[in-house]
Amino acid sequence: MVQLFVLFFVIIDPFVSFSIFVVATERMKPKERYQTANLAIFVAALLSLLVLIFGESLLTLFHTTIDDLRVAGGIVIGLLGIKMALGQSVTDISKIKNSGSKAIAAIIGTPLLTGPATITAIIVTTQDFGTAVTGIAIFLVLAFTSFIFYFSNFFKKIMGQTTLQIISTVLGLVTLSWAVQFIKAGLGF
Repeated sequence: MVQLFVLFFVIIDPFVSFSIFVVATERMKPKERYQTANLAIFVAALLSLLVLIFGESLLTLFHTTIDDLRVAGGIVIGLLGIKMALGQSVTDISKIKNSGSKAIAAIIGTPLLTGPATITAIIVTTQDFGTAVTGIAIFLVLAFTSFIFYFSNFFKKIMGQTTLQIISTVLGLVTLSWAVQFIKAGLGF
C-alpha cells in the first residue's frame, strides 16, 4: 500500500499542480479558487475512477496487452521524470494563467493530475495489486492534493518556488526509476 501511495504521489506530483494552481488562480476570489479546486479534483477523481473500473477493457478494445502498456507507459513516465528532474515545467503556465476557472480546473484535473502517466499506472497497478488497493492509494493522493489546494495561501507562504522545484526534482528521479521498472517488467526482465 505504501509503495502504491508513493508511486501515485510521485506520478501525480501534487506540488507541481499546486504551483500551477497558485499562479493560475492568484487573481481569483477565495470562493472561485475553492470552486476551481473542487472541479479540478473532481475531474481527476472521475477520470481515475473510470480508468480504475474500465482500464483493462481499454486494453482489449485497443488490442494491446498489459506488457505493451507497461513499456509504453514506462516511456511516458520516463519523459515526465526527465522533465521533472531537469527542472522543466510540465505545462506552460502562461497559456492557462488568464483562462477561466473551468478551463484552469480542466487543465489541472487532466493532464496534470490524471494524465497519461497516471492512467498507465492505474491500469498496471490494478493488474498487479488489485482495484481496491490502487483506488485507496489514488484517493489518498488526491485527498492530499485537495488539502494543499484549499489551503494554497498558507502553503504558498511557507513554501517558496525554490522548495517546490527541489521537491519536483527529487520526485522526478523517483519517477524515472518507476519508468525503468515498468519497462523492465513489460519486457520480462
